[in-house]
Amino acid sequence: MRGRRAGRGDARGAAQLAEAWSWRRGWLGPSLIDLHCHILPALDDGAIDLEDSVGMARQAESDGIDVVCATPHIRSDHDVRVDQLEGRVSAVNEELERLGIGVRVTRGGEIAEEAVGRTDDDQLGELSLGRNGLWLLIEPRPGPLGDPTVETVEQLAERGFRCVIAHPERHPGERFREQLETLVARGALIQVTAALIAEGPAAPFLLELAAEGLVHLLGSDAHSSRAGRPVRLSEGRDRLSEVERLKPYLGWIVIDGPAAILRGEPVIPPFASVPPVS
Repeated sequence: MRGRRAGRGDARGAAQLAEAWSWRRGWLGPSLIDLHCHILPALDDGAIDLEDSVGMARQAESDGIDVVCATPHIRSDHDVRVDQLEGRVSAVNEELERLGIGVRVTRGGEIAEEAVGRTDDDQLGELSLGRNGLWLLIEPRPGPLGDPTVETVEQLAERGFRCVIAHPERHPGERFREQLETLVARGALIQVTAALIAEGPAAPFLLELAAEGLVHLLGSDAHSSRAGRPVRLSEGRDRLSEVERLKPYLGWIVIDGPAAILRGEPVIPPFASVPPVS
């Protein structure tokens, strides 16, 4: 059953990604992909209304992002209906197309650890990044990154899913680096917030982790065009250029890797320091 669901998810995700990119005209080179953004209006703690969603898309366009993965919170304090997501994404895309904004939104969700056990495989497939049936964006539980997150990754692997760990920099602890290495060894990818690696007190430590191959993806984790972090990846990507190990792979981090994830492909970062368990 799980394999058949994944197969349908892969086809759906590939078709949705192709549709998201088919509108482009005069495309001169690779554009960025944001895998973590709360762009859907009036749904969780993200965009307030459709105008706010449009403002976020304009931010993305100005940064060279042309695909944004909508990742509303899937957790107990937000009443997000999985069966309504397709219509909400379509409504945003229709408005962006009407306004001539060169950004398209694709499906996903930011799934809290505490929600994984009560969410069945079909729903997880609907919430996968690009709706591809394979890759899930997982929000660690509050507090230091710990063994429960590793167990969640292992349990989801048994159910046929792979994990992208969202903003682990918010979950520091004594065993933080060790936990990241364990997660990577279990096949997880590590996504950090672009704005936090670009500047701020956490940036030096995040660059250290990047130099060790423990930062694989960037996400804006933007919630509104009116306050907070913007829908922007380029500044974080540029800061990563300071890491010698990553200089040949900056495009992979914000373009090739995310595109493969949205297509539902198995992904191993070419610069990862910890080989995943086969």
